Amino acid sequence: MTHIYMDYNASTPLAPEVKQVIYQLTDYVYGNPSASHWAGEPAKAAVEKARSQVAAFIGAATDEIIFTSGGTESNNHVLKSIIEQYRQQHPHIITTKAEHPAILEPCRYLEEQGISITYVSTDTYGVVDPKEIEQAVTENTVLISIMHANNETGTIQPIKTISSIAKQHDIAFHTDASQSLGKIPADVDALGVDYLTVAGHKLYAPKGIGALFMRKNKPLPSFMHGAGHENGRRAGTENIILAGALGQACEIAATNNRSGHIQQLRDLFWKELQKAFGERVRLNGHPEKRLPNTLNVSFIGCTGQDILQAIPELAASTGAACHADTVQLSNVLEAMGVDEETGKGAIRFSLGRYSEKRDIDMVIEKLKYVLS
Repeated sequence: MTHIYMDYNASTPLAPEVKQVIYQLTDYVYGNPSASHWAGEPAKAAVEKARSQVAAFIGAATDEIIFTSGGTESNNHVLKSIIEQYRQQHPHIITTKAEHPAILEPCRYLEEQGISITYVSTDTYGVVDPKEIEQAVTENTVLISIMHANNETGTIQPIKTISSIAKQHDIAFHTDASQSLGKIPADVDALGVDYLTVAGHKLYAPKGIGALFMRKNKPLPSFMHGAGHENGRRAGTENIILAGALGQACEIAATNNRSGHIQQLRDLFWKELQKAFGERVRLNGHPEKRLPNTLNVSFIGCTGQDILQAIPELAASTGAACHADTVQLSNVLEAMGVDEETGKGAIRFSLGRYSEKRDIDMVIEKLKYVLS
């Protein structure tokens, strides 16, 4: 069986250059980065090199980067720490109904603690209206958190416009850029954000490593407590190997971007799907303002789950969970107002650095067979 991987938005394979860094660090770096002796010095140097690589990738200063265990921790750090900072002011947060669970679940937790959260909806393409964001602002709003690009549909949000609104009202602004980094530009100053989330396993680095950009003039209370690691901002001895891997992955993404080629493959895939299935296939998400690798489509009259089960060699994701006579659409499709019949046939195909035209050809042929 020839495996076909079209789930790059879920996770990416390790880049060869990243593997090489892991092997090198495993061989010679074993000291504690906090130690001042000969074994600690190379460990600290490796961590700081990685920090500078991440910072350069997103246009940040080196001391604005905190290493975390991944995107989920970075998001939790921002949401929970800003509430801790402003708890006495009855703080209010604005986000969207189409966010990743790494935002929505911390928000639900905070709501259980009595914190006010506003969930703004999207249009039929999954785009947030900045005017609705501004209308949701109250005198107690302390944070706006909007993802840079959606993980399911690839829809890109008007982050710069929203950040201007946040600045006008002196509100901190966070974006989860886990899905967009390495696919479209994500410079922190160009976007105008105060906090930005990085997830390693979306960038051809290992799972379990991420980073948080925290602007110098917007410090947050520590989320992890212990010793004074990461300049007192995140306790816990740094994972030298994973930090080095993330740094290398960021450097590769900055210098060897294949988004143009990947978009050509994605657009070819969409044309072939339309040619093969006509009105039986529909695009979910914005036709233009979306990530160059993402293609979320619905096969009308079918169930995405059943299609993928019929093609076990294909790795892709569905947009709805179907059990017996019930269909549970993802929060993203639900926020876009996708009807149940269309939503149950949704499949997200996401391409990446190692995708090839033959992958598309094989999937088209298998879909023709399954849906004939």
